[in-house]
Formats: sequence, structure tokens, C-alpha cells
Amino acid sequence: MRTDICEHKTFTMPSDAGQLAGYVNAHFYDHTIHVCYEACCCGFTAARYFLNLGWAVTVVNPADVPRMDKQNYQKTDKLDCRHLCRLLQKDQLRGVYVPPEQQEQLRSLSRQRHHVTRMLRKEKTKIKALLLYHGITIPQAYDNVNWSHAFKDWLQQLEWQHSTGKSTLQSKLRLLKIIYSEYLSLANELRSYCRQHYRKDYYLLKSIPGIGGYLASALLAELGDTRRFNNERQLASYIGLVPGIHQSSETKSYMGITPRCNALLRTYLVEAAWVVLRKDVGMQKYYRSHVGKNPKSVIVKIAHKLCCRILSVIKQERPYEVNYKTEVATTNPL
Repeated sequence: MRTDICEHKTFTMPSDAGQLAGYVNAHFYDHTIHVCYEACCCGFTAARYFLNLGWAVTVVNPADVPRMDKQNYQKTDKLDCRHLCRLLQKDQLRGVYVPPEQQEQLRSLSRQRHHVTRMLRKEKTKIKALLLYHGITIPQAYDNVNWSHAFKDWLQQLEWQHSTGKSTLQSKLRLLKIIYSEYLSLANELRSYCRQHYRKDYYLLKSIPGIGGYLASALLAELGDTRRFNNERQLASYIGLVPGIHQSSETKSYMGITPRCNALLRTYLVEAAWVVLRKDVGMQKYYRSHVGKNPKSVIVKIAHKLCCRILSVIKQERPYEVNYKTEVATTNPL
């Protein structure tokens, strides 16, 4: 804890926002309070609590806190707190966006669905591994990522020489059924909630080729208020669709795509870029103009363009129109 003059006091208390507020109100009731802490697993509950008290709050990304080399070898909670206070007093900290509670809980629902998706994929892999382990060949018609009802019926009716093998497979199939049911339920809940509470933005996003109901919901959950981004560069940087660059003197090297990202959204948008490529003639023309280059690099560029479309339809509050610029140029010749 630090005042505008010097260090006030170093002490330890439970991680309870209410206790800290009680201490501050008892000793600094007539002062302006500014709280700062590093974003962590506890989320933004404390930040919203202090904001409701009328305090100024800055939540910082730990990776963005300026540090000297010696702090890599002398690091304690006490030293970190004092360092944050000094930087805050010098106005050298840049806070992250503090989402409202509604959006934060919607984000939790979206990430839970992603977690269940990974569980579903893992369980399918385990079933295939069991068949491979026991020398059972999957028919060519069923050997793909999409498990049809016919394939599941084939698994149910599969004959085993011993009952123990059949029991093992049946157990895995029951677990798969439970996970799949949860997978569908969470996706439906997510889309339903966004249609009800973010109806306008939901359908604006769905108007973009390559973005369906689930991706539109995931974008609303992860980004929150998209209008807070001033331009496409800020949004692309937040998602992680910008290159990493290292320049020293006249030497400049590109390190590929930046590791700083919202990993979930970046994955979704890169996958959506392949869908856009099948539906949008303009994107197909852009892809062909990069023939000979690494296809993965080109698809990231298309994902960046998709990111620009997302911000554009939200800012302008107008559904996306395919080849809109071409149509305008044709109807309004110079």
C-alpha cells in the first residue's frame, strides 16, 4: 500500500475484497483510492466490487508489467506489490478490459462448451484406440470424423469373443452418449441466450459468410462489446491475427503469427476462413492471387479479413452484403 508521498505499510490479509475495503475506509476515508492488481484465476469479481465503491481500478496483464532484469532473480509478493504501486503512481500501467458480470458468465458457458467438445473428441479417439488394440478394423464407409447413427449401431452390435471386451466398449459408448448430449445441450443454450439478449449483434454476425449460430455466440461471449475496439487493427491484435516482428537496426525478421492471442477465437476464425473460401467469390479471388505461397499463411490473411468484416458490420449496424463494393461501383459509375 502506497500514498502519494511514500510507502504506507506492508502487511498481509486474506484475499477478501471486503476486508481490504474496511481497512482503507478506516484509515483513508477522505482519500482518493486507486487499486491495481494483476489479472489472475480469480477473475474480475474484486475489480467490480471496488468499482461499485467508487474507486479507480486497474487490472493489468502480468506479461505487460515493465520489469528490470534483477526482478527475474528477486521476486516475492512484497516486492511485486511495491513495484506495481510505483508504476501505478507514475502512470506506466495499462489496464485490461473489465467485462460486466453478464458477459463474463456467458464467456464461461462458451468455454465450457469448448471443453466438452474436447472431451467428446477424446472419447471418440479412445474408442478407436480400443478397436485398434484388439485388432478390429473399422469399415471404410464409417472411418471418418463424422460418426453416423449407422456407425454407432455397428459399434453396438459388434461381436466379441469374451464379455469383458464387450463391457469395455459398452461403457465407452454410454459415456460418449452422455458427453454428446451435453455437447448439444450447451450449444443450444448458448445460441438461445445470445438470440434473446444480443439479438441484433447475433444476426449481424450471422450475415457474414462463414459465421454460423455457434461462432456468432462464441464471438459475443469472448469479445463482449465489440464496439469498444476503435479499428480493425485493435481487434485483430486482441484475437491474435497479426504477425510477430523483430527488428534490429536494418534487419527485420517475421516470426510468424504472434503468440499473444485469444487462442479460442483465433482457432475459430481460422476454421471459419476455410468456410468463407468456399462461399465468397471475392475471397477466392484473393486466395488465387497468392498462389505459390504457403496456404496456411494465406488462410490466416483471410481470417484477418474476416475479422475486419466482423467489426464493420457491428460498427455500421448493417448486415453484410456479398460483393457490396462491386455492386456499388457498377450502379454508381464515375
